[in-house]
Amino acid sequence: MSALPPLPAPVAVATAEDLSQLRLLAVFHYVVAAMTALFSLFPVIHLAVGIAMVTGTMAGNDPDARFAGWLFIAFASVFILCGLALATAIAFAGRNLQLQRRHTYCLVVAGLSCMLMPFGTVLGVFTLIVLLRPGVKALFETRAAP
Repeated sequence: MSALPPLPAPVAVATAEDLSQLRLLAVFHYVVAAMTALFSLFPVIHLAVGIAMVTGTMAGNDPDARFAGWLFIAFASVFILCGLALATAIAFAGRNLQLQRRHTYCLVVAGLSCMLMPFGTVLGVFTLIVLLRPGVKALFETRAAP
């Protein structure tokens, strides 16, 4: 009795629905990135108060007030920079979804965007669901960046 040759593995193919959902996800990534950038600028108020405290226009020459002003400046700057960096990462993931490139990067950013409740959580979960489909994964592999 002769052995039959093994059957080829089924090829996953992205459907038109997958492509449509990737386009929608890309647009929503841009929207959430813009919202994240906007909300990350709220600590500018704290930054302004900190600068006022350091320059002495708010609290005079009190050394404790100057120290508190430097804390305001430091924490506000860190929050602003981290928020803008996350917004940039989300926008770049939207661009990569549009081009069907950098599958792993898009997965990581989808996980990170789950921190941004409620819109980022919804976007992150739906992005993970779509990106983990075999057809979508195969689409990203065929369009991998050189």
